[in-house]
Amino acid sequence: MKRKRTIQNRKSHNVRPWLYSAPSLVLIGLIVLFPVLYTGYISLTNMNIYNWFDYTLIGLKNYMTALFVFDAGFLAALLRTVLWTAVNMVLQLVIAFVLASLLNQKELKLRGLYKTILMFPWAMPGYVSILLWKTGIFNSRFGLLNQWMEKLGLQTRVWLSTDVSAFLCCTVVNLWLALPFMIMIMDGALQSVDRSYYECARLNGAGVRQRAFLITLPLIRPVIAPSVIITIFTTFKQFDVVYLLTQQSGSKTGADIHTVLTYAYENAFITNNYGFSSAISILIFLLLIVFSLATRRELKEDG
Repeated sequence: MKRKRTIQNRKSHNVRPWLYSAPSLVLIGLIVLFPVLYTGYISLTNMNIYNWFDYTLIGLKNYMTALFVFDAGFLAALLRTVLWTAVNMVLQLVIAFVLASLLNQKELKLRGLYKTILMFPWAMPGYVSILLWKTGIFNSRFGLLNQWMEKLGLQTRVWLSTDVSAFLCCTVVNLWLALPFMIMIMDGALQSVDRSYYECARLNGAGVRQRAFLITLPLIRPVIAPSVIITIFTTFKQFDVVYLLTQQSGSKTGADIHTVLTYAYENAFITNNYGFSSAISILIFLLLIVFSLATRRELKEDG
């Protein structure tokens, strides 16, 4: 009898946690798992606005078009997204490191005030900041940038009309939005470095560059590595900057600098090609999973 009771108690202990977590698991399944599975199913069809209810299964045709037909636009958008992520990430690291290093100089006065001012772009809603840049800075008729060029006797231009200038403008706006976070992380990492290392390095004749590359960067790497990975994810998935500046419906500027997310959005809600857009979304999802697994392994090795 005691043995049976023991077995029953063990079974109840094994089942009880699942019963407690069942509501949250069902909710997660409805909110997360079901949309992913349904998107995967739609990606295997030719669903669009003309055959919303009578679509047919076409297998992997959408994936083949996205991956092997360059004219389809996905590969170009993917390459542009990789370039966008790399450029923004490098600039953020370099600029944040320089500014954080300057803010940590003992001779600098009012450091707290400067740090507070640098946080303003991060505190403002992104949508508001982007539209302020678009209408107040880059506007071809009354934008501040063209007003400055007129006063300098230079020729004004439509900044968001060509691919190169629009890419640079989007990069500037993204840096405006993302730099405060990286500066804050970099500032905290620099403050965690023991000053005795620098004093020993100075006594041994090490210059500023040697102290930066041999002491500062190796010591702050474990601190900033997670924030760098998070920033890479958010930059790769960036949507609002590129879309609001160049691709917003009704106010397109003529520049074709689609990222993978804006390209998926256009196929889903502008051209209404839901099957192809779903295939692109699944490809983006798989790319992010692969990248997350790779970065997780790298973080384990560093730890």
